[in-house]
Amino acid sequence: MKTTLSAAVALIAVLLAPSIFAEGNAEVGKAKTVVCSACHGADGNSATGAFPKLAGLGEKYLSKQMQDIKSGDRTVAEMTGMLTAYTDQDIANVAAYYSSQTRQLAGAEENSKQLTLGEKIYRAGNLETGVAACTGCHSPSGNGNAPAGYPALGGQHSQYIAKQLRAFRTGAHDADDPAARKNDSSKMMRGVTAQLNDQEINALANYISGLH
Repeated sequence: MKTTLSAAVALIAVLLAPSIFAEGNAEVGKAKTVVCSACHGADGNSATGAFPKLAGLGEKYLSKQMQDIKSGDRTVAEMTGMLTAYTDQDIANVAAYYSSQTRQLAGAEENSKQLTLGEKIYRAGNLETGVAACTGCHSPSGNGNAPAGYPALGGQHSQYIAKQLRAFRTGAHDADDPAARKNDSSKMMRGVTAQLNDQEINALANYISGLH
């Protein structure tokens, strides 16, 4: 009985060890983000839509994206080689730092027709084309679901959101296209974006950029 119990305790310790090791330290991570600040801003709030805001996106999501970029599962030309020397702990620390920062709102353009369409898709999807609502994963306020690894989208640059939606759509139709994004393990984003047209993507991206 004691042997079985000891074995069970040892197994639990082994299973928990990776998560304990990978727990991020924001203070340590901050020192690793100096080189990142040129594109993403010192606090993770990038100044231009060419680069995503990382502040407050969620630790689990950020860790996955950095791991995917490092492994090549997600291709980001601007990030080539940037994470090669980072250990799993480095990545966890950087993710913890950016997740602890406050995301600044990019703000939506005042286009009533576009905002109406964007809100409709975000909150209700499109039953006719089979597009699911975004609120289920990214929350009604755009703050995501950090424990589940769904990123906070509210306030993100609309230019960047639109680019990623198109990349997922490309991944749904032509996974071999260099512009395709296909690192959504459940294919959820590829499924959602497969039936979105450019007008809907632009409207959705603009609406999301104003969420908070």
